[in-house]
Amino acid sequence: MKMAFARKVWKLLVAIKDGLVLLFMLLFFGLLYAALSFRPLDGAHVQEGALLVALDGVVVEEPEAIDPFSMLLSTGTPIREHRARDVIRAIEGAATDDRIKAVVLDLDYFLGGGQVHMTEIGKAIDKVRAAKKPVLAHAYAYTGDGMQLAAHASEVWVDPLGGALVAGPGGTFLFYGDIADRLKVNVHVYRTGEYKSAVEPYTLSRFSDAARRDIEGTYGALWENWVDEVAKARPKAKAREVALDPVSSIQAAGGDGARAALAAGMVDKIGSYEDFSARVGELVGEDPEMPEDAHSFAHTFYTDWVKAVAPSQSGKAIGVITVAGEIVDGEAGPGTAGGDRIAALLDDALEDDLAALVVRVDSPGGSVTASERIRQAILRHKEKGIPVVVSMANVAASGGYYVSTPADAIFADPSTITGSIGVFLAVPSAENALPEWGVTPDSIRTTPLSGQPDLFGGFSPQMDAVLQSQVEHSYDMFLGLVSDSRKITKAKLRSDIAEGRTWAGGPARQVGLVDRFGNLDDALVFAAEKAGLKEGDWHADFIQDEPDPFTAFVQSMTEPAESSGDGDMLAVMMARRDMAAGRAAGDLLALLESPRMQARCMACPAPFAAPDARRGESLLQAIVSRTGL
Repeated sequence: MKMAFARKVWKLLVAIKDGLVLLFMLLFFGLLYAALSFRPLDGAHVQEGALLVALDGVVVEEPEAIDPFSMLLSTGTPIREHRARDVIRAIEGAATDDRIKAVVLDLDYFLGGGQVHMTEIGKAIDKVRAAKKPVLAHAYAYTGDGMQLAAHASEVWVDPLGGALVAGPGGTFLFYGDIADRLKVNVHVYRTGEYKSAVEPYTLSRFSDAARRDIEGTYGALWENWVDEVAKARPKAKAREVALDPVSSIQAAGGDGARAALAAGMVDKIGSYEDFSARVGELVGEDPEMPEDAHSFAHTFYTDWVKAVAPSQSGKAIGVITVAGEIVDGEAGPGTAGGDRIAALLDDALEDDLAALVVRVDSPGGSVTASERIRQAILRHKEKGIPVVVSMANVAASGGYYVSTPADAIFADPSTITGSIGVFLAVPSAENALPEWGVTPDSIRTTPLSGQPDLFGGFSPQMDAVLQSQVEHSYDMFLGLVSDSRKITKAKLRSDIAEGRTWAGGPARQVGLVDRFGNLDDALVFAAEKAGLKEGDWHADFIQDEPDPFTAFVQSMTEPAESSGDGDMLAVMMARRDMAAGRAAGDLLALLESPRMQARCMACPAPFAAPDARRGESLLQAIVSRTGL
């Protein structure tokens, strides 16, 4: 009897297992079939009403590549990344599209973007207003980036529970020098330049005086640019006063942040999104198909406008390659500048009959070898005799400037952070820590470099000298490239410009690192003129990876209708803090996992990217898992 019962239980378990296997196989092949047959929706159309620009998430130069399997398994809500040029093209198009009666900026769940991108979107909004079309903005709470956009609007709304807080550039940097000493981890640092501060977090407990002066100067320039732009776009806003004395204004309003923002001229009206939506409906009409929707006014999403209104493809092609995010070795990206991937894209484009090449850079730098790989690929286009122009976005520093050196001309914004010309290498070793754990290293060497670099027994003086020499050689090569490109002597670069100094776009132009102020469109027009082409005789051809159908299919299934958020000022500020914490964790993990020679800028805020909710690993967990503590 017992054996018979056991056999029945076993058969039941086998049946359950077979059923689950069959179910998962059906699900897998169903997803595979759907992905292979999936085609992006081509049915986007523009209806008469408002252009709805719902920036729920972050604005970036180039959205990150998405791992479809990680997205399917993730329990977190993905945060949207909005491509800056798509937002700009849609808003600029609204100025001349007779179907668009107004532009609506939905900033309720906006988490930010680079200052240059905000300026470029602001200029697009100005074109709409110049066409006598209203631009209305609504947010739960305005921080610096959102306020920079909203300042250009004709009507600014804030939620009754919200407000406007302007923080300005800056924040907290993490320094690991004390914990390295406490753990007796020896961080070997090889660097060039008094101002090359990217290694300081690994060895010090605070900024060096030189680094502090350098970063404060750059951030000060960015802050003044922000204040000037907001004051010009919205003269009645007391932005500087609110930023320098945030307590007085909110206390005067009895703690009511929305009332304080209204009194300071930062906003025009206080109301819920429903109130705001009703106001837009008065201007452009109601949406008869979606009367119960939050966006009940007649509208077209900006993403649909971009799909429905294709840019002109007439005339000769001017190639545009994007170098966005940290520059790394390998095939990483988009959203990260994988040297091999970008070089391959450029080499494939060699077969195209490009009239010119524009390199769009939004990167704080990274690997020296990957930067050189990209530079060499750009040079192969230049060897064909076509103009090469660089357009700098928010950040084009260190390795980001390195890849810009082949340019015939460099365009930047006054708020671009550039320069940081220098090279460093940081490598941790545990020769002092191991005895504390009962492990004693001992070495047998036939030459001074036997077993080097020795992460357990320590680096020999000869190894130190070799690595420092390599860093100095790379720096000298970097200086040579800049000297040849910008017609500045190496001596001048060393004494006044390089040595790791960072520059905002305005000062960078004064010292000769930048030629002109302008955005990507300005760089394209200049490249066309250099190629002898007139308006209408050329079009921009973006050299980029083609999205695979499976990734597009999974993204369409998992993309949320709205980003999640708590809808108050603190929630918005905390979300931005999470992104900053993610950058700090990434800097430390880069040291622990893959030390290599780098041309990277510490003072540069990382290009905005959505935090990776799929990692599931805290900074503390990362340190413990990689040090064995």
